[in-house]
Amino acid sequence: MTNLLYAKLEQKIKNQRAVKIITGLDNFSIDSIIKIVKAAEIGKASYVDIASNPQIVRIVKSITKLPICVSSIDPKELYNCAIQGADIVEIGNFDKFYNKKIFFSSLEILNLAQETKNLIPNKPICMTIPHTLLLKEQISLAISLKKLGISMFQTEGLATKNRMHYNNVTILNSMKSSASTLSSTYILSENINIPIIASSGINCLSASVAVSYGASIVGIGSAVYNYNTIYDMAKYIYEIVSSISANKSLNNIHLNYINNINYVFS
Repeated sequence: MTNLLYAKLEQKIKNQRAVKIITGLDNFSIDSIIKIVKAAEIGKASYVDIASNPQIVRIVKSITKLPICVSSIDPKELYNCAIQGADIVEIGNFDKFYNKKIFFSSLEILNLAQETKNLIPNKPICMTIPHTLLLKEQISLAISLKKLGISMFQTEGLATKNRMHYNNVTILNSMKSSASTLSSTYILSENINIPIIASSGINCLSASVAVSYGASIVGIGSAVYNYNTIYDMAKYIYEIVSSISANKSLNNIHLNYINNINYVFS
């Protein structure tokens, strides 16, 4: 990692305890974004991933001390957000292209990474590894990206907008939803020494599995959107933060913290 990341975030990543909350990469509603960011703060998430829009970055930067990540496949868009204070830039958000049957080759990914690195040499850059590539291709791509100076990788799963609802969260459904990102996380963590974000289909059941598979960070997005209030979002986020804390009895800590959240909203 790089010393440009906050020391606290660096330590969480090193200890495989970081949680990224995704506000929705196509979500440009300021009210919705602020709501999720505030829930992330209360729920003790590590950082937030927001829409790649300079104005939104500027607003979110003014209301939170959490590190901010922006995601796009447009290097110039990422550069403009970096100027406004984005702490991490991520090359990704491929789902919209998959739906149009547009897929990215390893060479195209490398070219995007190089262009972004040239524009933004002094900030951490994360690259999403397309799940459409074979696992051996993902490994080869990751090795090449590391040589370019990419700071982190994010794995992804099968593109779908039909996420499960909270009332239908079972262990089987949870593993089905996250199987692709978990397999990529495991194989990459076994072959390359660089922080990996497990995202896409990750929830309170699969988050700890992702960490055991080698993830340093878990990315949570759609699972949070099932909740309507900051209070409920914050509780769910804190459940995930707690679930990936290894070898500790967190029951009392969890209950005490939930009581504190109750106090905030009383």
